[in-house]
Amino acid sequence: MLAELESIVGFSEIDHLVRLANFLKDKKIVHINSTKIGGGVAELLTNIIPLKHELGLDATWEIVVGQAEFYKCTKMFHNMLQGMKNQIVPDTLLKIYEQTNEENAQRLFNLLNEADFVFIHDPQPAALIKFFPNRKGKWVWRCHIDISRPSRQVWKFLKQFIAQYDASIFSLVDFARNLPHPQYIIAPSINPLSDKNKELNKEEVEKAYTEFNLDPTRPILLQVSRFDRFKDPIGVISAYKLVKKSIPSIQLVLAGGSADDDPEGSIVLEETLTAANSDNDIHVLSLPSDANVTINALQRAADIVIQKSTKEGFGLTVTESLWKGKPVIGGNTGGIRLQVINNYNGFLVNTPEGAALRIKQLLSDQDLFKRLKRKGKEFVKDNFLITRHVREYLTLLVILQQPSANVIW
Repeated sequence: MLAELESIVGFSEIDHLVRLANFLKDKKIVHINSTKIGGGVAELLTNIIPLKHELGLDATWEIVVGQAEFYKCTKMFHNMLQGMKNQIVPDTLLKIYEQTNEENAQRLFNLLNEADFVFIHDPQPAALIKFFPNRKGKWVWRCHIDISRPSRQVWKFLKQFIAQYDASIFSLVDFARNLPHPQYIIAPSINPLSDKNKELNKEEVEKAYTEFNLDPTRPILLQVSRFDRFKDPIGVISAYKLVKKSIPSIQLVLAGGSADDDPEGSIVLEETLTAANSDNDIHVLSLPSDANVTINALQRAADIVIQKSTKEGFGLTVTESLWKGKPVIGGNTGGIRLQVINNYNGFLVNTPEGAALRIKQLLSDQDLFKRLKRKGKEFVKDNFLITRHVREYLTLLVILQQPSANVIW
């Protein structure tokens, strides 16, 4: 992988990774999240862990497991941390959350207690630290979601655990909170060599047209995301319907799946199918978690990619689409703002009406369309590839193990 990445990012970037890794050769690094299937965190770790291995690092990835009530609780956490109002998590679920973390702490005790560095991803396993009072290593809480305006109840509950960490990582400055330890801003990334992002031949792209009954001679709009209300698939359908009034040839693909730790996915999928209302030009695809080549092909087949989220920690599907040279129309929120620059590689919008306006503008102005297409890939190359991401992770670990060293990396 390193040799192939070097052909994309250059020798100096890979050399920097190798030099940083040499400081950490004898250290054990453990990542913990709540699922290995579905969602951006699982996708990130699927790519980051092998790269760390190739750099000669001892990196491990484990998950916390729980019963349905645990995932119900953590889904409420997710929704409320991202600003959903008028909800209260009952004490019974909070107790189940702590109890489940304690059970996982017992199962993973030896591994975590002896690790030199532990990355805990998102709220689901955040309470694990409570059960490791004599831990050996440094623990980092990595938050991937938008907690700029969290529910007071949930944040107060989680903060008692998060405050015990040695550091926190957020994707944007806006997400950082008042915590008694150092906080770092590290944006997520994509692996350009993965099945979801590698170059495809013409036949592989054309297969998507055939498999999903798409007409390659007509404009295709695409949103790829989990079926989650924060991704606003209903708003995307509303924008499509507005565009269709003046461009009746338009087609819409809503492609996604679910994550093991998301109990609401099937409900939102049904809501999306209802909103589609049997329109033959709306293709709602519930894809398996390993449909990476299919998603790659759909992104390459699309004319315009939409990610009309109302809240978004980062939005890897935006990065993927920009890498493939597609103009992106994204929700004016969270990590999408890091990636989509108005009139440079796409547009930010707040409403279905705004999205519809930008879709019509792109489809009617070929010079604008081509200019935005060119800018996307170079923007991702400069800012959002896995080599930059891992370099910043390793730099953080070197800093944590040498907190008093006066070193500039």
